[in-house]
Amino acid sequence: MTLTKSRTPGTVVTAALGLTLLAGCGGTDTAAVPDGWGTLDTKSVSVGYPEGQGYAPQPAAERSEANAAVALKEEKGVRTGMVSVQLDFATGVGDAGEAAAAAGAGIGLGATRKDTRDVRLAGEESAREARRIDYEFTSTGEGSTPVKGTRMTGVVVAGVDSQDVPFAIRINAVKDALSAADLDSFVASITVK
Repeated sequence: MTLTKSRTPGTVVTAALGLTLLAGCGGTDTAAVPDGWGTLDTKSVSVGYPEGQGYAPQPAAERSEANAAVALKEEKGVRTGMVSVQLDFATGVGDAGEAAAAAGAGIGLGATRKDTRDVRLAGEESAREARRIDYEFTSTGEGSTPVKGTRMTGVVVAGVDSQDVPFAIRINAVKDALSAADLDSFVASITVK
């Protein structure tokens, strides 16, 4: 993972580690998924999720048609975290910037963007460029989400796979439930096909 813009020292360390992992490798590297994490695998991308922290894959019959894969963390019937993969979610998208613009529009009203930066993912050389958007929002309390007013953290990584299919991978969790290192590991665990 190569960051072109960084705002925190920890991110610089993570970027340097990502460069070390990717250096000298061919065009189809596979990202490292941390110990204790599971993997969501789709035809366009794979991404890790913090299985050891209570996230589990959602069965296809239960997830929204818009999502190709989902892992949820539920506590006492409340969804306190989610990792989701959307594929082919927009038309006329040809690069990471356009994919991020389309995915960013889906973040929702009332969300606060904290940072936007270009990232370089593992996987097919032609599809490694992506954009990361960090944001915060307030839970509505609807649909098994945390009580209304709960602050939430989100990250979306958007790009286009090697077959020109746009993807958007999101992780949302109750604010401070996942560390900055966890969020960086989420991004570093993505492999584009």
